[in-house]
Amino acid sequence: MMDTIHPLDSLQHLRLRINQFVNERDWAQFHTPKNLAMAMIVEAAELVEHFQWDTPTESQQLTPEKREEVSHELADTFVYLLRIAEVLNIDLIEAANKKIDLNALKYPVEKAKGSNAKYTEYL
Repeated sequence: MMDTIHPLDSLQHLRLRINQFVNERDWAQFHTPKNLAMAMIVEAAELVEHFQWDTPTESQQLTPEKREEVSHELADTFVYLLRIAEVLNIDLIEAANKKIDLNALKYPVEKAKGSNAKYTEYL
């Protein structure tokens, strides 16, 4: 049985919401790929900050408050990623699928399974 996706949960719906939000505020003029990439990295750095001094175990056991803060940083990063793709007319689903296919060639199961080595280390 295939899971059904609620329209409000779709990537397309989210893109439309973000575009409407940006257009209502006349922010598209500021959304160059450079600016969006820089903003995305700032948000990613804010995400990293939440884990900076955590042990690996602590990073997996978030308090409800910290989980909420982390979710906000993930959302900010994701929104900027979607905006960059929108501005550059890149289909993220297609790009991700192509990248997974490329990674499957670089990291064949028989060589990569259970290993964190970079593909150049076992060529």
